[in-house]
Formats: sequence, structure tokens, C-alpha cells
Amino acid sequence: MDIDTKIQIQNLNVFAKDQQILKNINISIPKNKITVILGPSGCGKTTLLKCMNRLTDLYPELKVTGNIFINNQDILQAGEDINNLRQKMGLLSQRPYPLPMNIYNNIAYGLKLTGIHKRRELNRKVVSYLQLAALWDEVKGRLREPASRLSIGQQQRLCLARGLAVNPEIILADEPTSALDPISSKSIEEQFIKLKQDYSIVLVTHIIRQARRIADHVIFMYLGEVIEEGPVSEIFDHPKMEKTKQYMSGAFN
Repeated sequence: MDIDTKIQIQNLNVFAKDQQILKNINISIPKNKITVILGPSGCGKTTLLKCMNRLTDLYPELKVTGNIFINNQDILQAGEDINNLRQKMGLLSQRPYPLPMNIYNNIAYGLKLTGIHKRRELNRKVVSYLQLAALWDEVKGRLREPASRLSIGQQQRLCLARGLAVNPEIILADEPTSALDPISSKSIEEQFIKLKQDYSIVLVTHIIRQARRIADHVIFMYLGEVIEEGPVSEIFDHPKMEKTKQYMSGAFN
């Protein structure tokens, strides 16, 4: 792997019984960049994301072949420690799922999993991760309230803070702003741009405007295949493949 590459995917295929969902995927995801996986609904974007932290293991009907190298280690090997792998990757879903506990404990729970138990250290880190997720100023007087009382946008930022608390190397985000209002969406995007200094971010979206705003690197998918991959300016300003051009022009969704 190149020193600037965080994830290297080679000859990745995913099958669901007789249907092939992903077809011979070969891509490189750079370190400390925002990589956007772009394409219409049903093209395999989310399945590709799930392969990266082996959430595909939860679906016995799926067969996965190929290689995914993270830090030069193939995570698809049978002996891989799945819990350790998933700790390296913070995951944001389309809808936020805060833990059924108060705001403070949503963050402290992840910290305790990493071995931090002293109250003073927990307090310091809870504040730090809420600040990283741009949520501290809004909740600093409400830490003992249930997380369910937060707005959807605040819950998504809380889930981001919770994911950061386990000290990941990679942030995976599956349509993380699709359920949010424009102001909350903007806040999440701004945090991603700041966080890429310390994390490699992989974001799934079908929204071209969002990809233009925040992507450094774009992977365009169509019907389970990678059609184009490259720097954002190259993909948007000089698309080479006809399907990419059609998508950019709004010819299909």
C-alpha cells in the first residue's frame, strides 16, 4: 500500500444468493481525506461501506470475496478480531441511534470500553468529544438529561462524538445528513472538514451538491460497479464515463 492510502480494496465481490451486489471493486481510499462514495440508490454504496467494517458478517446470505487492506492488514481474513476492527471505525448511520441513557453516559460508555474509568478523566474527555462534534455549547447544562430529548440533528452529532470516543482511525458515514434539516446538515459537514485532519472519512451519499462541498476524493458507483474514481475536481469537472456524465446532469437518480 502507498503511504498516503488508508484503505486498499482489491477484487471485492459480494453475492446474495444468485444476485451479485458488488462486482470486482478495486479502489484506494486516501488518508486524512474525505472520500465520498456517490451514486444512485441501489448501486451498492452502503454494501461497500458495510464491507469495510464487516457488518456484512451479520447477513448470512451474503458471500464476500476479495481483499480489504487497512494498515496493510487484510480485514477479510477469518482470524481478524472483529471488535478491534470496528473500534477503529466510527460509524454514523442515516438516522441517529443514541444509547438509551443520558447525554453524558452516551460518551462515557465508549470511553469505558477503552479502559478509562477515573471520573476526572471521563469528565475531561466527555467535554472534549462533545466539543469535537460541535455539541458542547448546546448541551453543557443538560448532560444528565436523556439523549432522546435532543433534536435529531443534535442526536446525530452526539453519535459522532460517541464514535470518536473509542479513538477510531476511520469514520464511516452512511447518508449521515439525510434525516437532518439544512442547518444540522451544514454543521455535520463542517465537522467532517475539521475532523479529516486526524481521521480518514468515508461518506456515502447520492447528493451531488454535498459531494461537491466536502469531498476530496470521489468514487462513483453504478449497478454494483465502480465507474470512476479520482480527485473531486477531476470527477466533477472532467468526467470520463458516460454514466458519470448522465448522473451529474440529473439524467437518473
